Amino acid sequence: MSAPLHEQLYEQMLSRIRSGEWPEGERVPSEQSLIAEFGTSRGPIRQALATLRAQGAVDGGRGAPPRVKRMVPTQPFQTFISFTEWALSIGSTPGQRVIEAARRPASNDIAAGLGIGQGDPVVEIVRLRLLDDAPAMLERSAFPLDVGRVLLAADLDTGSIYQTMTAHGLAPTRARHLFDAVAADPLDAEVLAVPLGSPLLRVRRMAWAEDGALVETADDRYLPTMATFAVENTSDSRSALTRETGRR
Repeated sequence: MSAPLHEQLYEQMLSRIRSGEWPEGERVPSEQSLIAEFGTSRGPIRQALATLRAQGAVDGGRGAPPRVKRMVPTQPFQTFISFTEWALSIGSTPGQRVIEAARRPASNDIAAGLGIGQGDPVVEIVRLRLLDDAPAMLERSAFPLDVGRVLLAADLDTGSIYQTMTAHGLAPTRARHLFDAVAADPLDAEVLAVPLGSPLLRVRRMAWAEDGALVETADDRYLPTMATFAVENTSDSRSALTRETGRR
């Protein structure tokens, strides 16, 4: 079954914004010209434009002509997808720079996250993630030693952690994400080039391999100007999305 017409129009318009065919700051073509181009009525055109406004892709309304706004990339969580895969899917070039990669005894928090004993050996990796050479996210990940050894031997300045894990049969196939907002700590501020205390979007992640083994715990901190998150729900199926308080 094909999508409703207004959704098809929305996708075509969004593609034009992302590709730069409709440049940032420029006026969106008039309703009349869009009606003529797409050969449809006013209703689906207005529905498509309303969806673009709701997502922040265009502004205007109440008599003001719509104009194209800068698009902040949205990362979906309907499926398990790595940062590299997501960047490529939106037409951006992913990049990374390793800040630290080391084997050390697990702290209390990391031990609890990985389900191991405090002081057990783990590998911690801190990387700056880039979108088109611009800082987007600071990634702090910890891995059990058997997984971490593989990663320490890889070139993580040019390669993907998950692709490396996949090549060694250690790929995560399921993950749980917790979303909240945090203030930039000294490392965040230095690496992401923002003032100390700036608001960041945080995603805490636990990932499991196909055999049920917990293979990663992570704390990813995104610049809000570089990424937003989306979880799509339907009325005829239950979503895995839950709400939790910040209290432990």
